[in-house]
Amino acid sequence: MTFSIVARSADGVAHGVAVASKFLAVGAMVPAAQAGVGALATQSYANLAYRPQGLALLATGVAAADVVAGLTAADPGRSQRQLGVVGTTGDGATFTGDGCHDWAGGVAGDGYAIQGNILVGPQVVDQMQAAWLAADDPRLAYRLLAALRAGDAAGGDRRGRQSAALLVVAKGMGYGGTSDTVVDLRVDDHPDPVGELARLLDLHTLHFERPDPQTLLELTGPLADEVRGLLAAAGHPARDASAAALDAALAAWAGVANLEERLVPGRIDPLVLAQLRGGRSG
Repeated sequence: MTFSIVARSADGVAHGVAVASKFLAVGAMVPAAQAGVGALATQSYANLAYRPQGLALLATGVAAADVVAGLTAADPGRSQRQLGVVGTTGDGATFTGDGCHDWAGGVAGDGYAIQGNILVGPQVVDQMQAAWLAADDPRLAYRLLAALRAGDAAGGDRRGRQSAALLVVAKGMGYGGTSDTVVDLRVDDHPDPVGELARLLDLHTLHFERPDPQTLLELTGPLADEVRGLLAAAGHPARDASAAALDAALAAWAGVANLEERLVPGRIDPLVLAQLRGGRSG
């Protein structure tokens, strides 16, 4: 009743899961990930105990294929289970019990595992694999989404669409550097859940992704004057003409607009500038 991909980033830093299904709130059931450890997806009459047990095994250095073998061997309901696992190194691993509803199956390779059941056919998994291998975005969330969108476009769950989710973890890369959760987005009930998930990821990127240092603009001269005027018009005037006062006023506005993750003293992210010029205040 689901199609999913579990994978790690090309640099091995991040792990994540993307999943979609004709099932209410699939993100509450299928995905699990732990920074520096790995990720897994349990589906087709999901065994939620696989999530903590699988991550615990990965944390001790057990390879993905051995995690899959261990979890399913100990499960009397394994014939109706489907499972994908990826660790910090090596190939991912996937399992499809012989009692899963057709079409059901999966593929795995270096750093990923893709699986699905009650699909329109094997083309769903095939297209997901092709999209994963072709994607060159270094951000794991967008690469996972590309695979999920390819599966959805290929027909996905033969019963239809309802929910989707995206989970990505990496050590210290979450909000404010105080969390390992980079992305945790869910669409629980929607006529186009994968499309809605893509929209949410773009919003998440705007608000919570750190800026690209190469694109930052120096807050000096006419640009500083413009920003100072825009902030005053938005109700956040700088207390004086100093650069420090301008940084403080920009930080006050950005905190209201939920753009604080994109702040760099003395400079401004072009995406932040665009939001400020557009009159966005929160």
